[in-house]
Amino acid sequence: MQHVFIVGAKSLGAYGGYETFVYKLTEYHQHNGELKYHVACKANGDGCMDETRLRDARPLGKGIFEFHSARCFKIKVPNIGPAEAIFYDIAALEACCRYIEEHHIPHPIVYILACRIGPFAAHFQKRIHKLGGRVFLNPDGHEWMRAKWSAPVRKYWKLSEGMMVRHSDLVICDSTNIESYIHACYDGKGPGGADPRTTYIAYGAETRDSALPDDAPQYTAWLRDKGLAPGGYYLVVGRFVPENNYETMIREFMKSASPRDFAIITNVNDKFLEQLEVRLHFKNDPRIKFVGTVYDQELLKKIRENAWGYLHGHEVGGTNPSLLEALGSTDLNLLLDVGFNREVAEDTALYWTKEPGCLAALIERADKILPSEAQAWGEKAKQRVKTAYSWQKIGQEYEKVFAEDRNSAQNV
Repeated sequence: MQHVFIVGAKSLGAYGGYETFVYKLTEYHQHNGELKYHVACKANGDGCMDETRLRDARPLGKGIFEFHSARCFKIKVPNIGPAEAIFYDIAALEACCRYIEEHHIPHPIVYILACRIGPFAAHFQKRIHKLGGRVFLNPDGHEWMRAKWSAPVRKYWKLSEGMMVRHSDLVICDSTNIESYIHACYDGKGPGGADPRTTYIAYGAETRDSALPDDAPQYTAWLRDKGLAPGGYYLVVGRFVPENNYETMIREFMKSASPRDFAIITNVNDKFLEQLEVRLHFKNDPRIKFVGTVYDQELLKKIRENAWGYLHGHEVGGTNPSLLEALGSTDLNLLLDVGFNREVAEDTALYWTKEPGCLAALIERADKILPSEAQAWGEKAKQRVKTAYSWQKIGQEYEKVFAEDRNSAQNV
């Protein structure tokens, strides 16, 4: 059996890219007897794991539960601001190393999501190598560009990125844009002047319909509670952070003459929400609706399916799972025009820029699209997902990478 330890996601099934990725990867491989996942989760703080919201999660002991056949272990973190994420990853890696050592796990793979612990990367790579393991890295997008960080913190993230790429055995990039960036920045800078070893594996998504019918009680009750109607709302689902451009999307929607609502599914950050209200006064527009979180995956899929359109404003990540899920479920997708989003959707979506009035005009254009034309856009988007981003394809690519590494370790 190949044991894979995943460090870096806060939880399973939340709205972050990594959280969705880990949820779906473990789901796809839950019946694979040759793979055993061990997933670190946050026990407290922002984005922490609440396994009681997961159907079929099974307690295994204090701070440990099983879900999708994966062993999930919770890490408690102190409230220390930006350094909290660094502490979390270090503590999770320490827990992984102890478990590998105590249980004599052969040739483990430790898969680190994001580049937060650069100054400690060499130490952990050396330690994991001594245990017979290998270190894989997923660098995500450009963490050092995220608006929520101060200038000194952004400088740290950039330096940390370089150190982590240098001390990884394989860098798995979920975007060809990110893979090109890694080589442009770090070729020739590895041990002995080596180039980083990279591979491209995208995130995945589903195109199947929700198991819920349109008149399912939980869906109709949700619509009634939120004051929404099928086909009468635009939707966004994602983390509530500045670089996802909520401010631009809300401002532009308020400028538009759309008769539809804008439903925002997110885990609200009160401080950021207050800042947006001061800048936009969105509470004066009844169309702008923060509708809370939805953890029932079938209900969320039904909400996506019956949205008139999906707005996507991510600009510093790689391949974002929420975008893939929208392409697989929602007919009209209105995307911020950046390289990552173009790479994923190609000609299956409509694009907007942050130029004032651009998105407002696109929303009004989308409002006038005939249902048959919207359906044609949706069919094209679903075909794009089936061709390039199916979970079956992504899961098989990870199986191949894990198997190649295991065979290499056994040969050595």
